[in-house]
Amino acid sequence: MHKDHAIHVENLTKMFGDFTAVNNISFQVDKGEVFGFLGANGAGKTTAIKMLIGISRPTSGKANVAGYDVKSETEMVKKSIGYMSQKFSLYNDLTIKENITFFGGIYGLKKSVIKEKTQRLIDELGLNDVADKPVSSLPLGWKQKVAFSVSLLHDPKIIFLDEPTGGVDPITRRQFWNMIYREAHKGKTIFVTTHYMDEAEYCDRVSIMVEGKIEALDTPKNLKAQYKVDSMNKVFLKLARNIE
Repeated sequence: MHKDHAIHVENLTKMFGDFTAVNNISFQVDKGEVFGFLGANGAGKTTAIKMLIGISRPTSGKANVAGYDVKSETEMVKKSIGYMSQKFSLYNDLTIKENITFFGGIYGLKKSVIKEKTQRLIDELGLNDVADKPVSSLPLGWKQKVAFSVSLLHDPKIIFLDEPTGGVDPITRRQFWNMIYREAHKGKTIFVTTHYMDEAEYCDRVSIMVEGKIEALDTPKNLKAQYKVDSMNKVFLKLARNIE
């Protein structure tokens, strides 16, 4: 089913009591695409991601991730994806090395593979001097870079990044996006949520969520042309105002 798409979503809905957090959304993400999932805080982005990664059950609708159904093949979905959340991604009281080893174990990698990947990751990030220090001693930007690398340990097909650059300075944000591009060039699909509208410019396509619904979906270039503005921030403002 939908083998040409990394993610295929049809009429996905999530309700909490009478409140509809995600309202009947449908979209597809191609393999190797950097797909931006945009919206203001509270628009329903995180709720949607939780359904796609198999930790929250949809109220109705369908979603297929990496060729697996999120309702009936949850464990296969989890094995096929990497996930990084802004709120929790690493254990602060463990060292960088211990974090990598711990998550490698969770992902079911062999000890020899974990050891090799841990060293490679530390070398790539230039963290040899601080590898045995607790993660809590790292600046936020570095924590996020380590967390992103950890989400790639098991070589997933799709990486979900939930607000990965929240609270990070602009230079580190740019470096983080370079890491994202590097993985996309290797053929990985990147699904990233952000409320920084300038980051939309870095995505192949973006969807914009307003109050639980996808109100726009296209390339940044096409959306700017459609709304006759010169920035994604202005596209978002026009959309948000129309709804009010």
